[in-house]
Amino acid sequence: MQALLAAPLAKAEELNPLLPHAIEIVLSLVVFGLLLFAVWKFVTPRFEQIYTERTQAIEGGLAAAETKQAEADAKLADLEQQLADARHEAARIREEAREQGAQIIAEMREQAQADAARIVEHGKTQIEAERQQAVTSLRAEVGTLATSLAGRIVGESLEDDERSSRVVERFLADLETIEASQVSGGGAN
Repeated sequence: MQALLAAPLAKAEELNPLLPHAIEIVLSLVVFGLLLFAVWKFVTPRFEQIYTERTQAIEGGLAAAETKQAEADAKLADLEQQLADARHEAARIREEAREQGAQIIAEMREQAQADAARIVEHGKTQIEAERQQAVTSLRAEVGTLATSLAGRIVGESLEDDERSSRVVERFLADLETIEASQVSGGGAN
């Protein structure tokens, strides 16, 4: 039995512990080949498929983002144009309102001036009418007073209408000549 035990020991002494057995190397190469084949056949295509899907999703997202950005830029430009148009329109409306306001003010001023001129003219007419009425009233009263005074001075009654009228007319004419001489004499001083 020692011979049986000695044979494997001798073989064990011949083997180097740092070098693997040939069968282990071959078996490792076969397993590595099978594992490499399985990875190449099943895992790598799946990784490639996922990578391709992600790449397409990212590129599609970028394209969609660029499209949306272009649309947003177009809408922004459109809104800016509308805003500029609205500002233009508002400026035009303000200018028209200013012009209309100035026109209304001018019309109101003209109307006020016309009303003022009409009121002044009406006032002048009324004053002239009142003056004429006062002159007429004063003439009648002065005539009555003059007739009465002349009657007292003369000592006889001047109740005759024709005679009293002549006396009053003469008295008023004398007054007017006195006033005219005073006005021309006062203007020379």
